Amino acid sequence: MADNTDKVDSNVGGPFYVDNNCIDCDLCRQSAPDNFDRNEDDGYSFVSKQPANDDEEQACRDAIDECPVEAIGDDG
Repeated sequence: MADNTDKVDSNVGGPFYVDNNCIDCDLCRQSAPDNFDRNEDDGYSFVSKQPANDDEEQACRDAIDECPVEAIGDDG
């Protein structure tokens, strides 16, 4: 389970976030490309945009389910 006290600094504010357990596997960026981006310098993903509609929210929830290290959380 993602730790909301260990969020990466690059996340935009809102309920969805990535924590420091991210291994930069790219699954979230494939599942929800409008909402996740990559920090190229440090090699991790982060929430670049909170979901703006039901489709984006479902894509983010799919990313949570697919994350192999459970680094994506939702405080909503």
